[in-house]
Amino acid sequence: MSGLLTLIDLAGAVALLLWGVHMVQSGVERAFGTGLHRFLASALNGRGKAFLAGLAVTAVLQSSTATGLMAAGFTAAGLVDLAPALAIMLGANVGTTLIVQALSFDVASLSPLLVLIGVIAFRRGGASRLHDLGRVAIGLGLMLLALKQLLLAGVPYGNAPGLRLLLGSLSGQPVIDLILAAAATWAAHSSVAIVLLVMSFAAKGTVTLKAALALVLGANVGTALNPLFEGAASGNPAARRLPLGNLLTRLVGGALALALLDPIASHLPAIAPDPARAVADFHTAFNLLTAALFLPLLGPFARLLRRLLPAAVASDPGRPLYLDEGAREMPAIALAGAAREALRMADVLEAMLHGAGAALEHGERKHIAETKRLDDVLDRLNAAIKTYLTALDPDRLSEEDNRRLSEILGFITNLEHAGDIVTGGVLAVMAKLAKRGLAFSPEGKADIRAMLERLETNLRAAAAVFITEDARAARRLRAEKEAFRELDARATEAHFARIRAGRIESLATSGLHLDMLRDLKRINAHLTRAADPILDRHGELLTSRLRESGQ
Repeated sequence: MSGLLTLIDLAGAVALLLWGVHMVQSGVERAFGTGLHRFLASALNGRGKAFLAGLAVTAVLQSSTATGLMAAGFTAAGLVDLAPALAIMLGANVGTTLIVQALSFDVASLSPLLVLIGVIAFRRGGASRLHDLGRVAIGLGLMLLALKQLLLAGVPYGNAPGLRLLLGSLSGQPVIDLILAAAATWAAHSSVAIVLLVMSFAAKGTVTLKAALALVLGANVGTALNPLFEGAASGNPAARRLPLGNLLTRLVGGALALALLDPIASHLPAIAPDPARAVADFHTAFNLLTAALFLPLLGPFARLLRRLLPAAVASDPGRPLYLDEGAREMPAIALAGAAREALRMADVLEAMLHGAGAALEHGERKHIAETKRLDDVLDRLNAAIKTYLTALDPDRLSEEDNRRLSEILGFITNLEHAGDIVTGGVLAVMAKLAKRGLAFSPEGKADIRAMLERLETNLRAAAAVFITEDARAARRLRAEKEAFRELDARATEAHFARIRAGRIESLATSGLHLDMLRDLKRINAHLTRAADPILDRHGELLTSRLRESGQ
């Protein structure tokens, strides 16, 4: 019974450690996520700078996986080269060892103070950054408390004869130790937690130093597995290059370290007599030496990865390309991917408007049918983006993240509604004209053609406003609502003038012509709504019109 209670204590301490790591990461993401994203993006113009940036960001986030998701998002989108992204991962692998180094010292007594400070900041910070930093302090306190519990639980656990016999049998099997630790790290999603657990075992003599070092190697390999599996789920080969490269560097480094494990284990106590410190130092040294080995080779290594995983040719336009499931742990990356997918919807809608123009000119049912099929693509992308965004963890979303999420949902909803009007309104009118053998008057056709071209221009402007969030561009786009209304009024008046003049073709198509003008105006209203969130933030949007200062 006592053995079972000890196991429960140990499992509870590990769970507390994992939750502490989660709180630190989520708190930092909320407080600095967007800033860290921009900082990392600015450092991707050189390997050395990228390495240091990866180290710094991971030291703050305490998650090499989160840093890797940022870098993978840049490379999959084709924004940066693969080599500096690999350098970021080498730095991230070093950065994640720093918390282990800090916790290897006797700092457990700081746990109550950190939790106290964190709770005060969390409760009094409201929705500010102080609130998020309070979460970070609580997480650090829980990690220290968990480490202390691991060391206490390790005493009876380590003295259990059965356990000592089991772990002792593994001491001469470093490959098995590596595999076990890799599997445990993959399951826990945290190399920090596993390395700290190994440190507690080593400190109490539950495992030999050689076995502890092999377990550390396994933790380094295991933490590279989750990003690879998540990248594979995206279906985009370019998204798998960076995780695969990171895994290969760790496998090569791990293989070399395994070959030298005996001399390392025999000489390391002379440098670090304390087993816990020896484990922490080995963890850091392994990642530093792996980085030193691969940094000069990143150019040919990146070319090899591109050859192994060539870019996919998109065969299904309705399949999302940038909704990375693994990026859900990093809201800034997930939202950036959703925004890029929203731009694909804008491209599809532009193709629909262009197709409507071609159908207007030629009146062929083939053009109408081809353009209608694009609405299915628009609907599928819209559904995929909505499903992806609504599945994000609300606890990880900051106030800024929630604002951007709402803007993306609003933008894609307006695009989807505009697409429905193109299909059910504009193309339906053209289909009726073709079926009845009718055609608009040359003047009426010219008016509609001009309005379709104006819609394409406004759609591109709406996409630019959506991405840049520029207030001046938003004002210009919003002004297009009134300009298009005047364009519609002039076209309507010209149509009635032709009827009064007795133009037969205008009289025969009058109802369809007016339906067309109404639908084009409705499409433009959906497009210009992309400006509303930006103008609202600047206090320039009233319930029915722009403020005079914003005109």
